[in-house]
Amino acid sequence: MSRIRSIAYHFPEASLTNTQLAELFPEWSADKIVLKTGIETRYIVAKEETALDLGVRAAEKIFKSEPALRDIVDGLVFCTESPDYTIPPNACLAQSELGLSDHVIAFDYNLGCSGYVYGLSIAHGLIASGQASTILLITAETYSKLLDEDDRGVRTLFGDGATATIVEKSLHNEIGKFAFYTNGEQAHNLIVPHSGAATEKLKKQEKTLIAGHKAYDKLYMNGPAIFQFTLDIVPNLIQRCMDTEELSYEDIDHVVMHQANKFMLDNLRIKCKIPNEKFVIDVKDGGNTVSNTIPIALARALDSGTIKQGDKVLLAGFGVGLSAAAVVVQI
Repeated sequence: MSRIRSIAYHFPEASLTNTQLAELFPEWSADKIVLKTGIETRYIVAKEETALDLGVRAAEKIFKSEPALRDIVDGLVFCTESPDYTIPPNACLAQSELGLSDHVIAFDYNLGCSGYVYGLSIAHGLIASGQASTILLITAETYSKLLDEDDRGVRTLFGDGATATIVEKSLHNEIGKFAFYTNGEQAHNLIVPHSGAATEKLKKQEKTLIAGHKAYDKLYMNGPAIFQFTLDIVPNLIQRCMDTEELSYEDIDHVVMHQANKFMLDNLRIKCKIPNEKFVIDVKDGGNTVSNTIPIALARALDSGTIKQGDKVLLAGFGVGLSAAAVVVQI
């Protein structure tokens, strides 16, 4: 049995506004960008800043508010697609930076927009199996370093950030049963082709896989394909998740999905027939921060009082992989 105890988030200092983007892409005004995306500001890491830096700062916010937690954390799970090194994992480096016990479980996993829900499932599983009782789940991304500066489509969407969540053992199970979806056949629709050991192999295929993409060491996103995947898969995934728990939208207080962009979220809300008053949209300040969007939206909704202690919240992430995951949690 497990529950979410606390959430914190951290953004880099520098920002990228729609006004600045409109200067780079004159064909899109600042008003047009916000109309299409719902995003006004993204936060961008400095050249020397890394996902580890952001993740440690997010975690320190939790430890500052609850100092005793530092000594009882016995699991550290770090989600990132932009690690500081290929070897070693960020989790081991974070253990040292944060001064955690040397008996802590510590490992990374590589996942994008469904990453937070996956992280909750990992933490829940470690606690249920008795291997840990207090998990620090960190999500951190520096996607700005993966973006082609000339690619208007991705630069208007993505920003950098990190979150830290404490998942702990509890008397009552406040994290429900998970639903997952994976379609690796569509992986090429959201990919950084020249980013790993498959680079040479991909060179033989990339002209057909990612036609027209010039910066092969930068993020390629087939926007229409991702949009269609989301509309086709996510409503069924959410329904499967609720069916498993024998719940309907009447039983759910709020729905927090991956904050891809406002256009995507508006269409998903309509397709899923989610009441507007239960649907959280939080992209205006920060944009699409990949695995961070769900916990940032949760934290902000808790801070504002939109989500209250005891509320049942449906969480759903979707994107890179292509991958999707959903769960109902009681806050």
